[in-house]
Amino acid sequence: MAEEETHVEEGPLSVLKWDQGLFEQITRGFRFPPEWDAQYPRQGQTAADAPTGYITLFEDFFLQGNFRLPATKFMAHILHYYGFHISQMSPAGMVRVRHFEFLCRSHGIEPTVEKFRVFY
Repeated sequence: MAEEETHVEEGPLSVLKWDQGLFEQITRGFRFPPEWDAQYPRQGQTAADAPTGYITLFEDFFLQGNFRLPATKFMAHILHYYGFHISQMSPAGMVRVRHFEFLCRSHGIEPTVEKFRVFY
């Protein structure tokens, strides 16, 4: 008996393909407080389908980009300076910002947008 293919119609953004177990691992492992009401997307949702008042954050932010919530003031300053939303950051960009911040802090230097721009 041949397996039936399941076809999911996709729009301009691909359908999210991670599972609820990983979502729960991230929310528990990174200690998301209950008042944040983090929600696992419904089947067939894309990153653009976040409910009003919510944002989409990708697992790669946390697992590969070393992103943590709440975000630091430095991260907020970077986002404000460049005029983009956290959901527009790629994991590689997240690594770059977080690495710079870690290096500054490990040397007792306050990270700033101006210092970041010297290197990037």
